Amino acid sequence: MVSTILPLTVENIALRRRGRRILGPISWQLGGTGITVLMGPNGSGKTSFLRAMHGLERISDGRLHWSAPIDQTRARQSFVFQTPILMRRSVVDCIAYPLLLDGVSRRIARDRAAEAATQVGLAAMLDQPAQLLSGGEKQKLALARALVRGPELLFLDEPCANLDGRSTSDIEKILLAARDAGTRIVMSTHNLGQARRLADDVLFLYVGQLVEFGPASRVLQTPATPEMTAFIKGDLLP
Repeated sequence: MVSTILPLTVENIALRRRGRRILGPISWQLGGTGITVLMGPNGSGKTSFLRAMHGLERISDGRLHWSAPIDQTRARQSFVFQTPILMRRSVVDCIAYPLLLDGVSRRIARDRAAEAATQVGLAAMLDQPAQLLSGGEKQKLALARALVRGPELLFLDEPCANLDGRSTSDIEKILLAARDAGTRIVMSTHNLGQARRLADDVLFLYVGQLVEFGPASRVLQTPATPEMTAFIKGDLLP
């Protein structure tokens, strides 16, 4: 096994649907540490870009160049959707499921799932049906399930979009702990406050184009483009 799947080099990728280009062309390189935050108004292409990098969207043009064979890159990354996808199982069995797919024994998988649940604050809910959890608890479960395999890279699509302040704070603490443990994170958010709290670097997308990117301290304080400036001010973009 190679030591890393990163950097990921994005070379002029574009997505088309029904003949209409919805993303790109975009070129960028994802390095090996920190939290990257994708920002932009609705319809800017954030979700499509995340899905394309993860392999959930077929790229129309360009290519993704990983630093490892594709089978290894797929095995060492995870994706958390805005609305968690849960199975009709207990909390511990939902978290253990990816390990079972990897061939881990049920006993060991459930033990590791219980540890992951404890790390996200679900230790008291292991045997509860996942469908009965609150919105914030479901997102914690989704994070535990994504992290239980120890991925090198984690993609998240608006993970706190529908959560209250307390649940958002809990999720952010989990993400910062994952980053500090070595997981590379790429996530989208509309929340400027969240970007300021979490981001090491920021990508700003508008009408499918990568308009601006750079260190969060620079992009969020002294943006270089009128589109990013307007977004930070809360102005409507055409």
